[in-house]
Amino acid sequence: MEKDFLPISREDMKKRGWSQCDFVYISGDAYVDHSSFGAAIITRLLESRGYKVGIIAQPDWKNKESIAVLGEPRLGFLVSAGNMDSMVNHYTVNKKRRKNDAYSPGGKIGLRPDYATIVYCNLIRQTFKRTPVIIGGIEASLRRLSHYDYWSDKVKRSILIDSGADIISYGMGEHSIIEIAEALEAGIDVHDITYVKGTVYKAKSLEHIYDEYIELPSYDEIACDKRKYARSFYTQYLNTDAFSAKILVEKIKEKMYVVQNPPALPLTQTEMDDVYSLPYMRDYHPIYRKLGGVPALSEIKFSLTSNRGCFGGCSFCALTFHQGRIVQTRSHESIINEARLMTHDPDFKGYIHDVGGPTANFRRPACDKQLTKGACTGKQCLYPEPCRNLVVEHKDYISLLRKLRSIPSVKKVFIRSGIRFDYCMKDSDDTFLRELCENHISGQLRVAPEHISDKVLSRMGKPSRTVYDSFIKRYKRINSKTGKEQFVVPYLMSSHPGSTMKEAIELAEYVRDLGYTPEQVQDFYPTPSTLSTCMYYTGLDPRTMERVYTPVSRHEKEMQRALIQYKKPENYDLVKEALLANNRSDLIGFGPKCLIPPRKIRSRSNEKNRKR
Repeated sequence: MEKDFLPISREDMKKRGWSQCDFVYISGDAYVDHSSFGAAIITRLLESRGYKVGIIAQPDWKNKESIAVLGEPRLGFLVSAGNMDSMVNHYTVNKKRRKNDAYSPGGKIGLRPDYATIVYCNLIRQTFKRTPVIIGGIEASLRRLSHYDYWSDKVKRSILIDSGADIISYGMGEHSIIEIAEALEAGIDVHDITYVKGTVYKAKSLEHIYDEYIELPSYDEIACDKRKYARSFYTQYLNTDAFSAKILVEKIKEKMYVVQNPPALPLTQTEMDDVYSLPYMRDYHPIYRKLGGVPALSEIKFSLTSNRGCFGGCSFCALTFHQGRIVQTRSHESIINEARLMTHDPDFKGYIHDVGGPTANFRRPACDKQLTKGACTGKQCLYPEPCRNLVVEHKDYISLLRKLRSIPSVKKVFIRSGIRFDYCMKDSDDTFLRELCENHISGQLRVAPEHISDKVLSRMGKPSRTVYDSFIKRYKRINSKTGKEQFVVPYLMSSHPGSTMKEAIELAEYVRDLGYTPEQVQDFYPTPSTLSTCMYYTGLDPRTMERVYTPVSRHEKEMQRALIQYKKPENYDLVKEALLANNRSDLIGFGPKCLIPPRKIRSRSNEKNRKR
């Protein structure tokens, strides 16, 4: 059969000669058949194993009939909120409704519900009482055990309980979803699928568990005791490695447990290559053309995924819980084949927008030990100092980039997914940075120091300021040799746990000395399953159980953000309030070290409006 999108209607099923799907995948995103979308990977992978898979994208959650348009699947429903947690997708850090949704046709907001996974599953259960329901994707993965929910400001139970689903396939899901499918195909009841790595299931007792397990504090305990919550979270954090993790058990109520099996093993390079060689259409479904397409596709259509996983270990990032710390890579051949395919797209203009992943310049595990024994428990590869066993190597990435640049029709290969500057600094060879400056950026290099106060950086799990300062000097030296005038654009974060107003002002002074106003400033966003979110909720660093100051009031967070962008006229009042409240009136005036003048200066346009 000619390559095509998977069925989204009975008519599509009929064209394929199907009377019933094996699996129906329900997604909170519009249907985009591209390997950057989790739904596309899982459905194409199942298809490659001979299963008949249909897709219901963004069903009308107010109408239970919308969930039944493809009929009852033979083996089960697969449910995902989409590429983002639905609450992050819908709300800003200030809990204001966003104005658009990049994963919906035309960028239209409101085509998926809040807590989408739960709503979709409850909708299924209204019509299909006993059909197996398997949930996955980022929302289910990061809410797999009891967790703090920023939007309701409560500790919520495992999403498995509130959704009524049967099993969670957490993490990236390729290994676990195939095992689940094979078990269902073999006639095993979904409630008996308790042995698959990378899954979470419900149990009435623990008698069936023969392997060693760790029982976490119960839901009732962590819901009313923040110290127990912090300890429970850190136990989970220490059990995210596929090689060393234990089974985790959490009691929800009498005769109700949630059991988390250890993570699935990382994909081998051959498995990664196979996943990315599946017959994706590399486009959104034609039904969206009249609606303006799906904006998220334009961001990644001409980008290449070269790796997964990250050993960077930033506290505010959930990658440790989702993709793990062991870096997995595709072969050069796989990536180059995709790039060549990309050049035949009529919309390709000669520019590859990115070659990377969570961290672009990670093209191998942190050390050889990780390949057989996993990542070290309780230790980080880069923080507080790079591990002595860390293998720092850019030769493979350099070779890959050179091959991509040599492809006919490719004019430029950009790197936009970010590089770890501390990793670069451990490489004494200038070759990678020189080639980066000469060939892979356009005037600006974006890096993420996040802050410049070592007190805050230690909570973030980021290197000290001296490392970043050294990187900037090296970058300038290499750029001067290339004869190019290129700059560094630092990503900065306000209101992270550990940042008092003192540290916020310190960051503002650093921005002053840089001589420009950052356009992009990220307020810390407490998303599920990060160390930083645990600090935000409990006021404790779960790694040490030390108390951590955390900005929680909206007004203080507004002041911390305004300080970083102190030059913006609309931020004047907040900046002045912050400076006066913290005895820093020395920064108010007309001197070279001052942030703002003594009084707000009206712009000409404001003056004209006032006179009118």
